[in-house]
Amino acid sequence: MDNRFPPKKVPGFCSFRYGLSLLLHCCNVLVTAQRTCLSLTMVAMVNSTDPHGLTNTSTKKLQDNTKNPVYNWSPEIQGIIFSSSFYGVVFIQIPVGYLSGIYSVKKMVGCALFLSSLLSLFIPPAAEVGETWVIACRVVQGISQATVITAQHEVWVKWAPPLERGRLTSMSLSGLMLGPFIVLLVTGIICDSLGWPMVFYIFGACGCALCLLWFVQFYDDPNNHPCISISEKEYITSSLDHQVSSSRQSLPIKAMLKSLPVWAITLSNFAYSWTKNTMLIYTPTFINSVLHVNIRENGLLSALPYLFAWICGILAGEISDFFLTRNIFSIIAIRKLFTTLGFLLPAIFSACLPYLTSNFHSTVIFLILASATSSFSLGGVLINPLDIAPRYYGFLKAFTSLIGITGALISSTLTGLILNQDPESAWFKVFFLMVAINMISLIFYLVFGKAEIQDWAKEGQHTRF
Repeated sequence: MDNRFPPKKVPGFCSFRYGLSLLLHCCNVLVTAQRTCLSLTMVAMVNSTDPHGLTNTSTKKLQDNTKNPVYNWSPEIQGIIFSSSFYGVVFIQIPVGYLSGIYSVKKMVGCALFLSSLLSLFIPPAAEVGETWVIACRVVQGISQATVITAQHEVWVKWAPPLERGRLTSMSLSGLMLGPFIVLLVTGIICDSLGWPMVFYIFGACGCALCLLWFVQFYDDPNNHPCISISEKEYITSSLDHQVSSSRQSLPIKAMLKSLPVWAITLSNFAYSWTKNTMLIYTPTFINSVLHVNIRENGLLSALPYLFAWICGILAGEISDFFLTRNIFSIIAIRKLFTTLGFLLPAIFSACLPYLTSNFHSTVIFLILASATSSFSLGGVLINPLDIAPRYYGFLKAFTSLIGITGALISSTLTGLILNQDPESAWFKVFFLMVAINMISLIFYLVFGKAEIQDWAKEGQHTRF
């Protein structure tokens, strides 16, 4: 068993650090809701079949157009609007990861959340002016949302005791999975009853309210928080005494690039994002082409994987920390166990999908499990940077996430090409390519993955760029 963490009595579940994890969970829910709701509201925003200027339009139709304004946006314009939220993400990841270790995470996350929420309120009036303004709002909103998601990792450098990293990070990050589920459930109802602009107003207003709560409740350092109990403060700070440095040294870039454990995490992030993005984008297409259900049933079936992914993510954190606190497994054994579950199980379920298309219930169950079980990685490789380099956690998460985004972009493009060129055996190729990438990255991680703090990340090392 790893001897880095002396046995201590852990304070109860109702503590401030768990409240902070829940607060970040809500932030992630709203950020992903603000990002993904447009994919559903777009159906109402462009659904225009009557010629403009028709004089005998009914009163009901006029009222409906007032509640749900429609625009003549071509499919190309819609595609640009959808993808515009990712334009700045590639360039902002690493700078945010680096700056989050230097400047106040409270201000970075809070201001970015407020900006994203404010822009959500601006999207309906921007649509009235023209699609260019919508695209501009989405670009800036995407940058602010990436800032929230990337900068928050630095929170746990000072707030997460080593024995609780799994449950605290999984609880907060699982909000990224619950957000799309909520959007898929409520957006259609809001559009029908209140109009599509209210979707943006509701999520934007909730984000502004949560932003206020964030600035009031969160402090960068538990030592400075006026409300946290003395016992909890002492528990957190004592458990992190030998891992958190008060001074910020130069980034050991060369050492990081030569580190096999870093590349093991990076390659695993590539595979994780490949799998998640493929299932996220093409699950509705697969359901439509194989199961032939109507759009309402398709929406429900597409939402279920997010719900189960949320459950699996929380379970991964709870169980991994249970193993750690009870000295059942070492840290590296736990990380490799949950990484194996998060990569091997989706590979198995995905490999079975092409052979189950004749059975509706089996296809649905395996499709849900293929998407949901990847969340077990939250207790494994996705938290591993905090084990090997807590002082550079924010930067490492940004770097590995950037590689992950690359995997997501390649997967969506390549999957589309496969489906377009070879419709007969397309899904077989899509799923087995995903299986191959998962297995290669898993083997590499099992061989080279580590959980001890690396030499270049220890106090007193002065490796520069």
